[in-house]
Amino acid sequence: MQKKFKSISESQLTITELMLPSHSNFSGKIHGGHILNLMDQIAFACASKHSENYCVTASVNKVDFLNPIEVGELVTLKASINYTGRTSMVVGLRVESENIRTGEKKHCNSSYFTMVAKDENGKSTPIPGIILKSKHEIRRFARSITRQSEGKNRTSRFSSKAFKTEDYIHLLEKSNSKIELN
Repeated sequence: MQKKFKSISESQLTITELMLPSHSNFSGKIHGGHILNLMDQIAFACASKHSENYCVTASVNKVDFLNPIEVGELVTLKASINYTGRTSMVVGLRVESENIRTGEKKHCNSSYFTMVAKDENGKSTPIPGIILKSKHEIRRFARSITRQSEGKNRTSRFSSKAFKTEDYIHLLEKSNSKIELN
């Protein structure tokens, strides 16, 4: 069986939604949870379009809310496949808001969702690879590989078996904490 590959542009998606009062918190800003829900939806759609299968969210890598989103603004979410493994892929997301009256656009956040393709029995299933056509696409693919290896290293360093208090106690010296070891 010959391996299948797809160009990144074949799976890219953009959605735009008007932010309504029902999406806001008590201060009149849009709930972060609402934006996360939209991000998960577009990541699912992008990954499913690429893999031609149902996909599930395996992890979300860092979501920083850079700018608040106001009621009445348009929010645009852009999704693109950055990396493909055997059954998983990293979907890069960018969220921007636009003030309808002024046309001012703000970058609100970017994130990376790792999605896994599932077959009709709920088992992880192989996906097409991606065709990298530019240095920018190669950079994003390489960045995903690096982020994965750094994440694995971070997890193992802080496992209960590997963690050594003496190696990290200095980090707490100026923190808002009080240590009372038994």
